[in-house]
Amino acid sequence: MANLFAGIDCSTQSCKLVVIDVDRSAILFNESINFDKDLSRYGTINGVIAAAEEGVSESDPQMWIDALHMLFDRLKRSDVKIEQIKAMSVSGQQHGLVTLDEKGDLTRSRSKLWNDFSTAEECELLTEAIGGPDKMIAEVGNTQRTGYTAAKIFHFKRHEPEAFDRTSTCFLVHNYINWYLTGGKNGGVRVMEPGDTSGMALWHPGKNSWSSKVMNAISPDLVHKIPPLKPSNQMIGNISGELCNAYGFSGDCRIDAGSGDNMYGAVGTGNVSPGIVTVSLGTSGTAYSYMEKPFIDPKGEIAAFCDSTGHYLPLLCVSNLANGYNAILNQYGLSHAAFNEIIKKTNPGCDGRLIIPWYEGERTPDVPLAAPIYFGFQFADFNPDHLCRAILEGHILSLYDGFKQMPITPKEIRLTGGLSQSEAWCQAIADIFETTVVPVEGEGAAMGAALHAAWVYKREKKEAVDLQDIVQPFLVLREDRRKSPIPANVSRYKVVKKIYSALSKRIRGVETSDDPFKLRYQLLRLSE
Repeated sequence: MANLFAGIDCSTQSCKLVVIDVDRSAILFNESINFDKDLSRYGTINGVIAAAEEGVSESDPQMWIDALHMLFDRLKRSDVKIEQIKAMSVSGQQHGLVTLDEKGDLTRSRSKLWNDFSTAEECELLTEAIGGPDKMIAEVGNTQRTGYTAAKIFHFKRHEPEAFDRTSTCFLVHNYINWYLTGGKNGGVRVMEPGDTSGMALWHPGKNSWSSKVMNAISPDLVHKIPPLKPSNQMIGNISGELCNAYGFSGDCRIDAGSGDNMYGAVGTGNVSPGIVTVSLGTSGTAYSYMEKPFIDPKGEIAAFCDSTGHYLPLLCVSNLANGYNAILNQYGLSHAAFNEIIKKTNPGCDGRLIIPWYEGERTPDVPLAAPIYFGFQFADFNPDHLCRAILEGHILSLYDGFKQMPITPKEIRLTGGLSQSEAWCQAIADIFETTVVPVEGEGAAMGAALHAAWVYKREKKEAVDLQDIVQPFLVLREDRRKSPIPANVSRYKVVKKIYSALSKRIRGVETSDDPFKLRYQLLRLSE
């Protein structure tokens, strides 16, 4: 019998299922469900239910379960021998809150997602209760952000106290799906694991401990609503009998602890050893790297996360990335190819024009009420050529401005997400980060989940196997899109990076000696 393994990725906009044969290094199944199109009855736009209240981003958890069934049904009708799937693992969008009562019914019909900014007041109240940002970092390794789960739980407690009191379990997205896979209301396993849990702002990844102070600030009984913690590199149980009967899985199919999408994005891109940086270009933008020791950012801007292997994954996340890019394409009716052509005929640095692309509340830096800033533009400059170049550079500069705080000198940046296929994006990232860049083919998080399931299964069977050895045969680097920094562009971007940083700090009232106007003049001189 073949050794098949499955990976599920439940992201903001879609749910994906990958099945691999590790003996033949083959991908046997790769399908996805788009929530907006395939489950239109839930009324989502980009996976999110339309809300009247500004900053609210929510989805119905039942939608994710329906997507799972649709994928399993497609798998059943495929040529894959489902009974030979030995184990599966779930990757989930981080930070989303799902709450259940003792019976397994949802106590809140919607899950607040990672990009919900309605909890800014709760972040402030929690930080004040603990004694300020520095003491909060000492408690949980991170500051309180609207994206993180602690503030979502506190918002739930403050605004829906009766439903909160009925809640017995506070889950993250992948924990909820694991619970369903292992039986749901009929004995589903209620556990968490360190990777995704480290993004709750309740648990300190460096100390490996929950913060009783933060929990008590939310509610004294919260400690009883948080499931037990299980290591990321272990199985949590078997797939449910109901799913075996419905789709043909073996009753011996194991479910591993799963993790967040960033943790499995690292595995899927081969980011399991020092020096490799993964940059994900999607709805949000992330940059993260494997580390053997925890990194706690004293400013709390770099997320202190664990990975899914027992090590660490410091992560930068900017909320605004594809939104500005997509808006400019829609505004001028541009295709991706047309955008690339515009970039080819415009100068790196946009001749001193710069956009700080905070089109919605920004996570890094922490500016929940942010708005975009246009710098160096004359009235005549608001045209497709200049705006396309400035929006491309603005998003990448935003990502870089946070990344430079990480104690990492990358040997190579591996790109994932839809925009990684763009020549313009690849080259600009190489120039701004001053590092070789190469896209990774395929679905990083779903593939990472499948590879992780194989690794954990073999460990459970006492097979001595290195995760890197499992990952390598499935790692497909797009060498035709590999980009190296162009020295002339790097020289310009050194100045542009200073301009961006100076503007960002001044807008936020952070002291800096750099004058963006003098730096702009310096950049223009370079262009002469």
